[in-house]
Parts: sequence; structure tokens; C-alpha cells
Amino acid sequence: MALSDMKCRNARPSPKLQKFSDGDGLQLWVQPTGARLWRLAYRFGGKQKLLAIGIYPTVSLAAAREARDAARKLLAAGIDPSEDKKQRKLLQYGSGDSFRAIAEEYVAKLKREGRAEATITKIEWLLSFAYPTLGTRSIREIDAPAVLRVLREVEVRGRYESARRLRSTIGSVFRYAVATARAQNDPTYALQGALTRPTVTPRAAITEPKAFGALLRAIDAFDGQPSTRAALQLMVFLFPRPGELRAAEWSEFDFDKAVWTIPAGRMKMRRPHRIPLSKQAMEVLRGLHRITGHGALLFPGVRTPKRPISDNTLNAALRRLGYGKDEATAHGFRATASSLLNESGKWHPDAIERQLAHVENNDVRRAYARGEHWQQRVDMMQWWADHLDELRTGGGKALKRMKNIGAQVSSNS
Repeated sequence: MALSDMKCRNARPSPKLQKFSDGDGLQLWVQPTGARLWRLAYRFGGKQKLLAIGIYPTVSLAAAREARDAARKLLAAGIDPSEDKKQRKLLQYGSGDSFRAIAEEYVAKLKREGRAEATITKIEWLLSFAYPTLGTRSIREIDAPAVLRVLREVEVRGRYESARRLRSTIGSVFRYAVATARAQNDPTYALQGALTRPTVTPRAAITEPKAFGALLRAIDAFDGQPSTRAALQLMVFLFPRPGELRAAEWSEFDFDKAVWTIPAGRMKMRRPHRIPLSKQAMEVLRGLHRITGHGALLFPGVRTPKRPISDNTLNAALRRLGYGKDEATAHGFRATASSLLNESGKWHPDAIERQLAHVENNDVRRAYARGEHWQQRVDMMQWWADHLDELRTGGGKALKRMKNIGAQVSSNS
């Protein structure tokens, strides 16, 4: 039965949603809150869909019927009324107002700022999860529930950490939109605590001296690619982040001064980083130079010398040596060095942190801790290489020595 203005005005809310039909799919929805909404139910592409027309009485019965008739004409022409509505909104605001357009602007800004290629690739990969649902929508009309639906689609696959990072990335896009006067707020702020917290699993690392000595002997006996063995040895001696070593170029090494300078563009914290080279590290580098020194990269890939080895190469080598992923990882060499250097009691914690390229989180303390502790780091890296030689040739003896050092530190404290 067709609706009348009187029936629309007199429609009263109930505990459940009520739907009153006017014919040809037009319905007046009366919400429990009292809101009265026009909806058009239709089928397109074999799927049941809904088109939001407006709120009664702002949109009168006559206007709602006109909107229904216009939508029916679009359907007869093979056009989805909902998609037509989205496209008209984009034309109204301009293509620069869509989520995807603003996200691409934001990524372009990061590129101009010199962000690492790996970081840009990660952000673009995360945004690809949002584009199918949010890409063409005006950023002004995207609210927290719409963003949460996108995040839930990632969560249901068990990718809790990816969902968390996607929320952060979408938030960055919205804050950029606010700064450029195309959005009023960041809806991701309301989603704090709404996602499943991922279980953080530390990267496996061997920190027991005797066991680490066994790993060093296994690395020296590695029978795979000589360059891969050299990469593992340099990870042990220098303990950079694996990605920093994989992409290292010969031009970054000063053999005369025994220094490796990693440019800011390849560092996680976007600051250049210098690593003192011990005599043992220099020996490994000279041997490697005879193998790959004719090119730009220390560790060129097998398929093309213009790209470095993959990020899985070093971990695969450890698996080949018989160490499971719960026992040792390439990144774990950093934890090993940090633990054993601190336990030795010989080196200032700030020098160790600086060598690990960690940045002080406290702004005030960072302002006063600007020194690089360079000379102490030079001495420390040579001591570390000598200590590794001891572990390699006599793990038990080195373990006893480490315990004696620990006892002396305890008695002096």
C-alpha cells in the first residue's frame, strides 16, 4: 500500500526497526531512535542492494518518489544507482578529495622527504588493503566504522600486526588531509583499542657464549655461496640491521680509515651511521672484494647484479646450518651483541646503543647525548671481534672468562 504524508508524519518508533513500503522498492525506515530514513531496495548484478535517499521530512515523500523514479531509469540503462551517486559526489568535491588521491599525495610527500624505498613500498602495500573499499570515496564522508570494516577484513585473515599498521597508515593519510583542509578529523583515533593486539614474538637469538661459539664455527664451515658466508660473518662482527648489510655498496667503505658509513637514506632512523671496522672485519671484506668488488654491491643477487640478495638469504643460510627459526635469525645477531657487550661490563651503555644505531626516546636526554662515543666504539668493535675469536676457538674458556668479568663487576658495584 502506497504511503501518504500523514502516515509518514505519524510513524512512531518501536524497539525494532520498522519498514514502510511505498512501492517499487521505496521504503521509509523508522529507527528505534525516531529517525525516519528513505531507502530504495533494488537488485543489480544479481545482488540485493540499498540506496540511501535522505531523511524525512527534509526529503519529502514526493522528492523521495522522484529519486526512486530516477534510480529506476538508471537501472533500466544498466547503471548501478549507488555507484552513480558515488561518482557524482566525486565530481562535486573533485577527484583530489577521494581517499586514494589524498593517500597518493601523502606517499609522494614521503618520497620527496627521502624516505627509504622499503618504507614507501610497505606503506603502499598497506594502503592497497584500503583502496577497494575507501579509494573512490570522498575523505569527508569516511567515518570510524567505515575504517574499522576495512581493518576487520585484514584481521579475519589473522594478520593482526598488519591491521594495526594499516590503522596507523590510514590515520597518517587523514592527518595529512586535515592539514590540507580536506578533512575535519582523523577517525582512526576513535579506533584505539578496537583491534586485536598482536602477540609480539622476539626474534630468535643465541646469547649463551658457548652456544654462540658453536654457531660461529658453523658459519666458518658454511659450504654455500662464499659471499653468503661473508655476509653472515659481517653480521656477526658488525651487527647492523640485515637490510643495511644486504644493500651495502663498496663506495660506502673507507678501507684506509677502516670505516663503513651507511647513508641516511638506508637507515631506519634516517640518520647516517658509521661503523668502525675491526681487523677481522677488514679481512672478510678484502676477501669478499675479490669476489664482488667489480660491481657496486657487496652482495649482488643471482638474477641481476643491480639488485642485492633477498631478505631471506641469510635466514635461509642459518636454516641450512641446522638452526631453526626459533633458534637463530639474522636480526638476532644484534641482540647477541647487545647482550654480551653489556654483560662484559667494559663498555658504556650509550656507546653500545649508538653502535646499534638506536635513538634515545627521551627528547631531553637525546639533546644532551649527541656524542658518538667514537673512540670507545672503535675500541669496542675490535674487542668484540677478538672476543668472537675466543668464543670460536674455545667456548668453554670464554664462558668462564665472561663469568669472571661478571663477578668482578658485581663485586665492584
